[in-house]
Amino acid sequence: MTTPPDMLRIAVAQLNPVVGDIAGNLEMARKARAEAARHGADLVLFTELFIAGYPPEDLVMKPAFVAACEKAADELVADTADGGPGIVVGLPLKRVSGVHNAVIVADGGKAIGERYKLDLPNYGEFDEKRVFQPGPDMPGPVAFRGVRLGVPICEDLWGDLGVCETLAESGAEILLVPNGSPYYRGKVDVRQQVVIRQVIESGLPIIYANQLGGQDELVFDGASFAIQADRSLGFQMSQFEETVSISTWKRSRDAAGARNGESDHWVCDRGPMSIIPQKEEADYRACMLGLRDYVNKNGFRNVVIGLSGGIDSAICAALAVDALGEERLRAIMMPYRYTSKESLADAEACARALGCRYDIVPIAEPVEGFSHALTQLFEGTKEGVTEENLQSRARGTILMAVSNKFGSMVVTTGNKSEMSVGYATLYGDMNGGFNPIKDLYKMQVYALARWRNGNVPPGALGPSGEVIPKNIIDKAPSAELRENQTDQDSLPPYPVLDDILECLVENEMGVDEIVARGHDRDTVHRVEHLLYIAEYKRRQAAPGVKITRKNFGRDRRYPITNRFRDRG
Repeated sequence: MTTPPDMLRIAVAQLNPVVGDIAGNLEMARKARAEAARHGADLVLFTELFIAGYPPEDLVMKPAFVAACEKAADELVADTADGGPGIVVGLPLKRVSGVHNAVIVADGGKAIGERYKLDLPNYGEFDEKRVFQPGPDMPGPVAFRGVRLGVPICEDLWGDLGVCETLAESGAEILLVPNGSPYYRGKVDVRQQVVIRQVIESGLPIIYANQLGGQDELVFDGASFAIQADRSLGFQMSQFEETVSISTWKRSRDAAGARNGESDHWVCDRGPMSIIPQKEEADYRACMLGLRDYVNKNGFRNVVIGLSGGIDSAICAALAVDALGEERLRAIMMPYRYTSKESLADAEACARALGCRYDIVPIAEPVEGFSHALTQLFEGTKEGVTEENLQSRARGTILMAVSNKFGSMVVTTGNKSEMSVGYATLYGDMNGGFNPIKDLYKMQVYALARWRNGNVPPGALGPSGEVIPKNIIDKAPSAELRENQTDQDSLPPYPVLDDILECLVENEMGVDEIVARGHDRDTVHRVEHLLYIAEYKRRQAAPGVKITRKNFGRDRRYPITNRFRDRG
């Protein structure tokens, strides 16, 4: 009888796969396995649906896609015949019971186990019940080199079906959990609390491997970690950074921390201990990673931004330079008669601080051309929002022309406060391919700008020092579409607006509850009304990075046609 090992080296491959790039993801997995082998790893744990990229959404409904994933996995399984590390790798698998969100455990050139996700999430950004079938049975452990490994998949850990406890009762010694858990503010703490709860219920140490990288609106932040059987932190990998990290696990004969007093349990003896960024740094790095991956994964050479001299376009320009480099950003100032000299100076100062190309394209001629063309149709009417929107749409047209001519993606710059209440112009300032601050409220934008002026995030390509001029941060925000205009001519002060919106959007609070926080009832009713009637605009907005618990689009699906109002 073979003696069970007393040590196991487990590598966690916290990598950035691309959805649908099956060949590229396979090559990435091979390189990660080779790196793990050089460090003496026994096993490499990849993240959820790694071969496919996560989330693959309706690609799973294409038989050719699933077959290609299975073929790539077969090749990776065959690689393990070299005597190097075994693997735990995620992919969609078609079996008699349907297509499953699955993992294959392989060693010695053979698949030694398959496990299927039992608890399919169907909330927020997840809709896996649409494309996958749940595993038909509760999973049992897989024997790997004398160690019984439990492999619950993502929601099997988060949900309440008892998967982890069942694995413990059926003999698992360590739980290895592949995940595709997207970022939102404070998510690392949420994950650790979920894992601690499962450690308490199962009595087993848990390794939580999380994907990295931007995929459309989602950003996967990595931050993989392990919690020991005694609930202490076994290791902590970095956030927002690709890495293959080795942890060393030793079998302990001490009863302390073991389930039900059993003397045989595993302890993490060695592993990384990275510091997790907090608040503004984490949000900024999520926006930066989301923008970088959207641009690069979709094949854009560079980006263009309308730089107005305001805070939103300035923070987006800083994010673009940090994500892509100064040579890949083109900033264009498009002044009109209402553009102040202050804004012109601020925009130029911002571009100089960032080192990017800066052009000025006046819009008087196209705006007045539109006005002239509409003279007969608009005869007898007063000037107002329509004429203001012509300015915005002229700017949007110019940016799209630059995009078409030079292959640049337009970065659109509206924040969540504006998008919530419709303070944006369709086919104008909403034009663009991606919005890195779409899920940041206005006051959060200011907080990130202040943070960036004092810090350079890891991996950023931009300069240090003040990259967003102080005057941009200090001055009253304005769209500058009419004389002496400020945002607060049309909207409540942003601290008030943001708090009301967070109550309505993130927390689904009723009017009476919001008023009880000290807000004026008429203002709350007005903001709620603006929120509902702007839904049609948001449906046509560019995608953007998810930062809050509930972003517009994946997380909040309200009807456009909607007469409900809270009459509280």
